[in-house]
Amino acid sequence: MSHFVTIETQIRDAAALADACAELGLTLLPNATARGFSGTTRQGDFVIRLHGPYDIAVNRPSGTGEDAPYTLSTDWWQGHVEKEVGPRYGRLLQLYGVHKTLREARAKRLRVTRRQESDGSIRLTLTPAA
Repeated sequence: MSHFVTIETQIRDAAALADACAELGLTLLPNATARGFSGTTRQGDFVIRLHGPYDIAVNRPSGTGEDAPYTLSTDWWQGHVEKEVGPRYGRLLQLYGVHKTLREARAKRLRVTRRQESDGSIRLTLTPAA
């Protein structure tokens, strides 16, 4: 019996996801196998290799195009994944949004100021480059 749970996301940029993973001290591996409870596995277009016993499989649903968002699948058993990426992938998705914004801003030649708020949120301010 698999304990993997899949959610749909708006993740479309693997490079921005890799940057978010790196900030969390994690690695995004192409075409790899994610580990789950009791030796179960899930193949991924990408796999976020976690430090604990489980990983996150990142896949585009079959039959979808290159612009389709990825899904995230993991085994939430005993909170191992939550410790590393936050509840419901919260920290991972937040940092993906930050890094996607940084990439888009640079492409438009905007300057970005990043500030960590006391509540854990991240505030980005975009201004025209000098």
